[in-house]
Amino acid sequence: MKEDKGNFLDGPRLDAVSKVRGRERYAADEYSEEFLWAGAKRALVPHARLFAVHASRAGAHPGIVRVLTFRDIDGPNRLGIVRNHQPVLVDKVIRHVGDPVALVVARSREALLGALDLVTFDYEPLPGVFDPEEALKEGAPRVHEDNEEGNLMRAVRVRRGDPDGAFRGCDVVAEGVFETSRQEHAYLETEAGWARVDENGVLVVVVSTQTPYRDRKEMAHALGLGTDRVRVIAPYLGGAFGGKDGITVQCLLGLAALHTDGVPVKMWWDRRESFLAGVKRLPARMYYRLGAKTDGTFQALSCRLYFDAGPYAGLTGEIMAMGVEHAGSAYRIPNVNIEGYCVYTNNALGGPFRGFGVPQSTAGMEQVVNMVAGKLGMDPLEVRRVNALKTGDRNCVGVELRHSTGFSECVDRLVEHRFWKDREAWKASAPSWKKRGCGVGCMAHGMGYPALIPDEANARVELTENGTIRVYSGVSDMGQGNAGTYLRIAGEILNQDPATMEIIQPDTDHDLPSGTSSASRTTYTFGNAVIEAAGGLKGIILRAGVRSLGVGGVDSVELVPGAVRVKGSARQMALRDVAALIDAGGRSCTGYFRTPHDESTLNIMYLGTHVLYSYGAHLARIEVDTLTGRIDVVDYVAVTDAGRVLNRSVYDQQVQGSIAQGIGWALMEDYIVKGGRHETGDMATYIVPTSVDVPDMTSVAVEPDEATGPFGMKGIGEVVISGCLPAIANAFHDACGARITRAPFTPERVLSALAGEGEKSETEDILCS
Repeated sequence: MKEDKGNFLDGPRLDAVSKVRGRERYAADEYSEEFLWAGAKRALVPHARLFAVHASRAGAHPGIVRVLTFRDIDGPNRLGIVRNHQPVLVDKVIRHVGDPVALVVARSREALLGALDLVTFDYEPLPGVFDPEEALKEGAPRVHEDNEEGNLMRAVRVRRGDPDGAFRGCDVVAEGVFETSRQEHAYLETEAGWARVDENGVLVVVVSTQTPYRDRKEMAHALGLGTDRVRVIAPYLGGAFGGKDGITVQCLLGLAALHTDGVPVKMWWDRRESFLAGVKRLPARMYYRLGAKTDGTFQALSCRLYFDAGPYAGLTGEIMAMGVEHAGSAYRIPNVNIEGYCVYTNNALGGPFRGFGVPQSTAGMEQVVNMVAGKLGMDPLEVRRVNALKTGDRNCVGVELRHSTGFSECVDRLVEHRFWKDREAWKASAPSWKKRGCGVGCMAHGMGYPALIPDEANARVELTENGTIRVYSGVSDMGQGNAGTYLRIAGEILNQDPATMEIIQPDTDHDLPSGTSSASRTTYTFGNAVIEAAGGLKGIILRAGVRSLGVGGVDSVELVPGAVRVKGSARQMALRDVAALIDAGGRSCTGYFRTPHDESTLNIMYLGTHVLYSYGAHLARIEVDTLTGRIDVVDYVAVTDAGRVLNRSVYDQQVQGSIAQGIGWALMEDYIVKGGRHETGDMATYIVPTSVDVPDMTSVAVEPDEATGPFGMKGIGEVVISGCLPAIANAFHDACGARITRAPFTPERVLSALAGEGEKSETEDILCS
């Protein structure tokens, strides 16, 4: 680790004061007496054939402007990123309870709510499928009749070496079946936006989104418009975590605005509608088998992963593929057979959530690693150290690691930590009614998009006529702080105080396409583009200063805050005056960057793989109350390799937020859907961690310099969450000798596991669902 280099881009969040004082405007914050309100009539049945929608009573309700159905859509009425098959408004088949069948536009929210109850529809219930493995069986009802592979949305298989023969040569083999739950994003700002058709006939949508450019393309297609007739503006988001990585309110808003003669329309889902219609983390069922030699070296891995997509493809196949790519975590395993299946059901919509499929497969792999360690009688961290990936190794799917790989050092830092060294004494000091355990979980996370999808960013940095530096951001800031980081990067290159600079949030009318705010890519990819753009602008400013100051060349001048100065003297020229010397069209520069990729990995799996990864190793200390079944996470240590740390406070906030979400997923967050009907209705029944549930957290940064990154950094946004569930699961086994294989680890499941504590199998693991 490079010791204390100083985080030269460090400092407080540049948007902190404006947000705390309420000056920052989110999509949900916009109001006007002129605004109309739009709302969707939801199906509330999981699977049915739609015959007719009756809107006359709703249309006659006081304050109603329009009631729209699929017949009012001029385009194909289909959404989708990979497969276009999700209707904006249902025309033939209802496939989940949140499907919209009609859209009401009203003069007030009160009128809207009254009219929605008056919309009725005729339908014939259809049999549904609600379990991914059952959905794959012959004769199962089909979610999409025209899908040639039944309910299989996508399958991905990776096979390396000779796993069957390798298993026969193993000294120990451990296996288990693990299940993870559906998780709700629960962001502060639910899905919201407003739209209007402007004086030029352009549909303008201001929306809380991670994907403005992709939204524009999807909306234009679904509604039958040219992309030049759609403009998407993305202000700061009040949280997203992947839940706004795609269309939410956008098409419904657009459809409404196309029928209001230029009057703006607002849509803002309340929490119940957000729960009902928003995407969830895909639940997974995973069958794992891992074999090793007596020295602890892993020889073979076999696993089958089933992901519940819900009714539409969205990005669910890509999420499952990401889980497959990371199924072996951060270890050398020469022989593997990995099968991933993403399956249509009539359950809740599946979609991206921080980690994008990696937390699910890591949860299974990291538990079976501990099971192997138990069979060998080895220290769990020593087993990980023996098999840890290093630069030059190949990971489980066969990618050669040519970039920074600090995973071994992450494990070493945990080995040295006092919580690990003193764990037996700490466990022995537990109160009589409690049991203590110490568990570890490790992880890797690929950065950016896989090889087939160009991971590109285009940045623009401008010197305004008043001498201010302005950065046009092409990627949304959903609260992670990337907007302020871009200012700091540009400020570092241009030697300007970032607090005096401007950031322009994404707007498809004047920003440049730069991909999505997702995939742990934003600061890495867009930051590199900002460096190039700021460097180009620096040259323009210095050359203009040279001409005006009458010195020999650019080596004779330097940029200082607010001015160009002759080196070694007090002579300088304000940036406002420099700007006056440059034509408006010449005062900005663009920069381009594409993330490293290897197209040869397309031979490995669907979409290819990543070549650049972040890593981590976690330690959780827990207490189990044997009377109530409650698990308390007492202490948590997260060691992370995300390259060089640019801003320590933002870095640690990402770590802490990930741990809080990971603890919630492990212990309490379970969005329950039974028979396609949502039994989790709101925040009264969906429990998320509060301040009393989150422990003291220690964030340790391992900082190998990543040569391709802006100032040596990699992505930190997603890698951390994957370690939480397995670390807590392994800590529970350490405390109680039982293993709960179905998350979350609720008090009921804890007490069930404790009740079977005396029935140890030969593997010393009790698998309790």
